[in-house]
Amino acid sequence: METRQRASFFPALLALLLLVSLLLAACGNSTPATTTGGNGSPTNVSIGLGYIPDIQFAPFYVAVKKGYYTAVGLNVTLNHGIVPDLFGEMMAGKDTFVFAGGDDTLVARSKHLPVVDVSTIYPSYPVSLIVPANSSIQTLADIKGHTIGLPGLYGSTYVGLLALLHAVHLTANDVKLKSVGFTQVSALKQGRVDAVMGYTNNEPLQLRRLGMQVRTFDVPNYQPMVSNGIVTTEQTWGSQSSMVRAFVRATIKGLNEVIANPSEALQLSQSFIPGMNMAQAQDELQATIPIWKGTGQHPLGYNDLATWQAMAQFMAGQGLIPANPDVSKAFVNV
Repeated sequence: METRQRASFFPALLALLLLVSLLLAACGNSTPATTTGGNGSPTNVSIGLGYIPDIQFAPFYVAVKKGYYTAVGLNVTLNHGIVPDLFGEMMAGKDTFVFAGGDDTLVARSKHLPVVDVSTIYPSYPVSLIVPANSSIQTLADIKGHTIGLPGLYGSTYVGLLALLHAVHLTANDVKLKSVGFTQVSALKQGRVDAVMGYTNNEPLQLRRLGMQVRTFDVPNYQPMVSNGIVTTEQTWGSQSSMVRAFVRATIKGLNEVIANPSEALQLSQSFIPGMNMAQAQDELQATIPIWKGTGQHPLGYNDLATWQAMAQFMAGQGLIPANPDVSKAFVNV
């Protein structure tokens, strides 16, 4: 009788220990190690980047190359190309995520598109008014009456200009706007305009390489704005939050790697950017890293409520979105 009790006791004890160890393993980390499907295969996701291959997307490239997405069970497709309606394509199911600005997200939500920013990669709005170094425009208020070239009355360069004008109590009627397409560099160098709107980490670098010294008036110094981040649909966030967290955290891991080792990031990005000019890409990357880092008050990828609120109030005042905007559902911190 005693022998039988011992024989049945030990298998039960082993089974109990195994169950406890499995439970401890499951509870030891609140974030799933992978997001694979039920058959163990990786989860396919995609992100629409909204532009041609460029070193500005290095965090995504590094995350792919170093296997950060694969490690969390994701098979990620990076969709490049200039797309007129990124949000529309995502809502139609063509992309899981898009890389878009916070201002664009608020406009989309004002049109009843249920989109949500799950991580802001550019905490500093990378748009500037650019003038020749010898320009008579010494202060921002001096732009009154001057001709300003910009791609058109749309996008971040236009919103950025409105923000700069607002900061010095001017409106678009106080300057002469000239649509120059994406030829800001030649327009300024040839003297066809007095100033241009461009990206802080792009057009000023091009102009300096062409031998033209310039000064910039950077939007973040005058108006809090939320720039590009990872945006998805409310449905995706609500039903696949673990996958969204995995994607965001793998991307932020890539971003940290780029900041810590830009030389390696350049090498890893080459296969994504056909004909990449290494020297120019290095200049752009060095100019972009401070924008990614922001003020350093928050961790990378963080969405700051105060900045969202300040941007929303400004945009409502400009008639870009309805009055009294509620930003509480426009973003999350994952």
